[in-house]
Amino acid sequence: MEERDGEHDNTFKDEISDEKGDDGITIENASVVRNDPVQDGTSPPKVDSPTESLHEKVQKQIIKEGYGKEPSKLSTCFLHYRAWVKSTLHKFEDTWQEQHPTEIVLGKEKKQMAGLAIGVASMKSGEKALFHVGWEYGYGEEGSFSFPNVPPMADLLYEVELIGFDEVKEGKARSDMTVEERIEAADRRKKEGNALFSEEKLQEAMQQYEMAIAYMGDDFMFQLFGKYRDMALAVKNPCHLNMAQCLIKLKRYDEAIAQCTIVLSEDENNVKALFRRGKARAALGQTDSARDDLQKARKFAPDDKAVVRELKLLAEHEKEVYQKQKELYKGLFGPRPEPPEAKTTTTTTTTTKPFVPNKLGVYGIPKDVFACICTSERCILIAQVA
Repeated sequence: MEERDGEHDNTFKDEISDEKGDDGITIENASVVRNDPVQDGTSPPKVDSPTESLHEKVQKQIIKEGYGKEPSKLSTCFLHYRAWVKSTLHKFEDTWQEQHPTEIVLGKEKKQMAGLAIGVASMKSGEKALFHVGWEYGYGEEGSFSFPNVPPMADLLYEVELIGFDEVKEGKARSDMTVEERIEAADRRKKEGNALFSEEKLQEAMQQYEMAIAYMGDDFMFQLFGKYRDMALAVKNPCHLNMAQCLIKLKRYDEAIAQCTIVLSEDENNVKALFRRGKARAALGQTDSARDDLQKARKFAPDDKAVVRELKLLAEHEKEVYQKQKELYKGLFGPRPEPPEAKTTTTTTTTTKPFVPNKLGVYGIPKDVFACICTSERCILIAQVA
């Protein structure tokens, strides 16, 4: 499936349409959208599910169910994971932070990954789980004093998400593939992701895009020049942009910004990346940065209706904020009260008593609050009044 944007048919034929996508998918009705518990990744997740023993030294707790079947021996598995030393909760690896999934060929994994591989072999695509791994199936009796830094005889914790896997019949490990084979495999995954997106399966679509991107890792891209690099970017960049579109729909705006920034590091004038990053920044209230992105996008695509519309929405939002602030200040200070009326008698001239603040303070504002204004603590005052 090659979904086309009506306004970018020639330029963005492999990317998901903003015009169609924004109105064509209702995320709340998509059966596959799941709300995972919020975790910051600094410490292992708290999991309430039962513990399953996969091996004498490997136990598993499911965080999120997956779909489909489990990978077979020699399957190439693509995954994200975080790893901690169990006794100290020292985190020593995080592929999510690096924004690059890793690859394990089941049965050919490194010795220190043996426990992780046992866990991955029990997972389904899209599944997330926490694994408890004994030191015998981790970094062993000696540990590791280079990278990663793991002490001797350290039991481990792994938070793992299996993005997907390639069966043995589909081919071989990335390291054994030619450049053309890797690009072709990535392009196949991208097309599968687009098909899943059209079916409103956002999570599954993102998994396919991530697998495609995994074929295009930094080590691989660093070796490419000329036409091969252009061929690889023609697959890789649309995957990042399509990931960003899915993430925007799931309201995961920070992650969407990160995906667009990756594309802009290769192509600083990419209109789709500028537009989607601007849209995500606007959703986070980063109006100045959003305006910069959207105005730059309009510079390169002045007739793009989506960009023009988003700039208009941003301007309307800023106007609303300004009006609210104006009303807030108006209600805060209010009109100055009239001084007491002058008293007159037939035997004396007219006099006016000097205005003395009543017990509510000047302008009807309590004295302690008025002191805050006079000491330039307006921000604190506004927060109290609001």
